[in-house]
Amino acid sequence: MPSTDVPVDPQHAETLHADLAVRGTAVLARGVLPGALLLLGGDRILWAGPEEQAPAHRAERTLEHPGLILPGLVDLHCHGGGGASFPDCADAQEAMVAVREHRRHGTTSLVASLVTASAEELGRRVGMLAGLVEDGEVEAIHLEGPFISEARKGAQNPAHITGGDAALVGELCAAGRGAVATMTMAPETASATAVIDALAAGGAVPSLGHTDCDSAQMDAAIIGSRDALRRHHGRSALPTATHLFNGMRPIHHRDPGPALAALDAAGRGDIVVEVIADGVHLAAETVAHVFSLAADGCVVLITDAMAAAGMADGSYRLGALDVDVQDGVATLSDGGSIAGGTAHLIDVVRFAVREAGVDLAVAVRAATAVPARVLGREDEIGALREGLAADVLLVDSELRPVQVIRRGELVGTAQAD
Repeated sequence: MPSTDVPVDPQHAETLHADLAVRGTAVLARGVLPGALLLLGGDRILWAGPEEQAPAHRAERTLEHPGLILPGLVDLHCHGGGGASFPDCADAQEAMVAVREHRRHGTTSLVASLVTASAEELGRRVGMLAGLVEDGEVEAIHLEGPFISEARKGAQNPAHITGGDAALVGELCAAGRGAVATMTMAPETASATAVIDALAAGGAVPSLGHTDCDSAQMDAAIIGSRDALRRHHGRSALPTATHLFNGMRPIHHRDPGPALAALDAAGRGDIVVEVIADGVHLAAETVAHVFSLAADGCVVLITDAMAAAGMADGSYRLGALDVDVQDGVATLSDGGSIAGGTAHLIDVVRFAVREAGVDLAVAVRAATAVPARVLGREDEIGALREGLAADVLLVDSELRPVQVIRRGELVGTAQAD
């Protein structure tokens, strides 16, 4: 197949037979490209690039899209939506309610996040969700806890917070049959080094967060995680920081804490920091600072969404805890801590671009290519590139979903909120 960067002589090119051709302005790895052509065949992208450089082709259907053509979004941290919660759902069918809620808003690859629970409960949940990963419905599993700080637990059940246990890590990775991709842990937890090594050995990426540690402890955990991932040839070369600033000791001029250490490491290219740019968890100015200070490809946009995403205000559950949602803000009924998000990932991208002033292509990469690389799936998802999965999000000029294509199939059209 010819490169998208080299003009093709149609007289000497094999004719591509596409199911769908999409014309418009696309966000590609190189940036925003007007006059782009996207050719989809089966569940693959056959071509993505300037139309004038496209190979000879025929398409069953052609769509002229007046808005923007984006890659399908990849959410690295999501607890639920549409009224369903991954930590609470009774079975895979209920879990799919949350998957479909986010999918119809453009998240074509979703990592299902659990919360702190007993070892037995986590094992059951991981086993159930692993089936959805094997079926291609869910991209991977994220464990948020139980090796976290009780002082920075946020919306986590303190009854099951525990010190690090490398053996339990091994058991959960085995129960996940390769599906456990990330695990949130506090650097100061007992046996942190052993936990980090067990995660890397089990194919999972350490995600440092829900922590009361100091800067030195965060620095050591970042270096240890990076080295363990490289030693075990992990799915990612870099660890992540779970929702930067949230669930972390606050910054103080005499005690900079973990957040500044993580941000400094992101500036060096040693960690990928998660950012919940939903207007609730972080101010727009904070989001802008993170993007301006971090190295290219070291910020990932996430939702941290819970069951109320896409739903009305009311009462919900997150694991063993009750949650109240008012004006779209989820807080614990007891104590008032923020209890996850209620946005879809395209809403987060829109906030980053419209409110925080992040460059469109940079924000889109932070919700597509960057999380795909964390998952070790950059050769399959996360970009509009020849050979990758035909995951496409068509949005209007306001970055609101118009149509969603997943693996070459139209999966739904979100209504503008």
